[in-house]
Amino acid sequence: MSGEAYWLPVIFILLMGVAILIYAVLDGFDLGVGILLPMGKPQHRNTMIASIGPFWDANETWLVLAVGLLLIAFPSAHSAILGYLYLPAFFLLLGLILRGVAFDFRAKAHAEHQNRWDRCFKAGSILASMAQGYMLGIYVTGFSGGILAIGFGLLSAVCVTAAYAFIGACWLILKSEGDLQRWAAGRAKITAILMIVGVAAVSGVNPLMSSEVFDKWFSLPQAFLLLLIPFMCAILFVTLFVYLRHFPYNNDFGSWVPFACAVGIFILCFQALAYSYFPYIVPGKLTIWEAASAPESLRFILYGAAVVLPSIMAYTVFMYRIFRGKAQALSYY
Repeated sequence: MSGEAYWLPVIFILLMGVAILIYAVLDGFDLGVGILLPMGKPQHRNTMIASIGPFWDANETWLVLAVGLLLIAFPSAHSAILGYLYLPAFFLLLGLILRGVAFDFRAKAHAEHQNRWDRCFKAGSILASMAQGYMLGIYVTGFSGGILAIGFGLLSAVCVTAAYAFIGACWLILKSEGDLQRWAAGRAKITAILMIVGVAAVSGVNPLMSSEVFDKWFSLPQAFLLLLIPFMCAILFVTLFVYLRHFPYNNDFGSWVPFACAVGIFILCFQALAYSYFPYIVPGKLTIWEAASAPESLRFILYGAAVVLPSIMAYTVFMYRIFRGKAQALSYY
């Protein structure tokens, strides 16, 4: 295989990977903020929701883009993956819908009813996060089925939820001040430990589920180079804990450090997963070339992607630039 038939599927899997990674980081932190909502502290809740208010809806655009690319560029893979994941995908959509409804309704509800919608927002965030984690766990096990795969999916659901709560707490350290910022720092320490457990679990199961993945990671000489990924993850976690150990600092010094560490960890974990499974898009079953649409179709779609992707990227950068700085508590009256 050569020419467009080879390179176009590679380009589209890269575009899809970029969309999934950006979604995991951006929607990850706003899901995490929802997960962390403290029901007994309405002032904190208002500030927390204000910190994601301008961003959360647009962040989900990246999920739509990733699923759209999967459907159009790799239709047989889209069919196969959803065939295994219809039920968790249903709960994912249910959680996202619940979040959207709760976010809009809380803004218009009387003060005595806001708690109810905040609980719905929190529940939707947890449901969407756990559904994504379960889907990741089932994907990593190669859709093998059985009680062990389901058990690992449930472990992955808890750990991905903790990972989102972790990056959400780091976001709050960046965007908040005072008591809320100190509270977020405490949550970042706890959730970082749970995320370490999750990363270790996925890293341990990944090579055991496939001899190809095992050979990729433990064959010499590339094994020495790949050791940089866990080594850099460890450095970022250590940097985070050292920074938080002496938190808070005068003049809000380095409040960006935890979020930068969290983003770096997410990127490294994604790189490890992508390396493990490439060129498979359905682990052990379909490669990107087997699942790809016709080269003529991919070429036509690429013209649209060349317009849509930079537009979404530009809007995202513009939005985060406009709403930079510390979040302020919401006021509806």
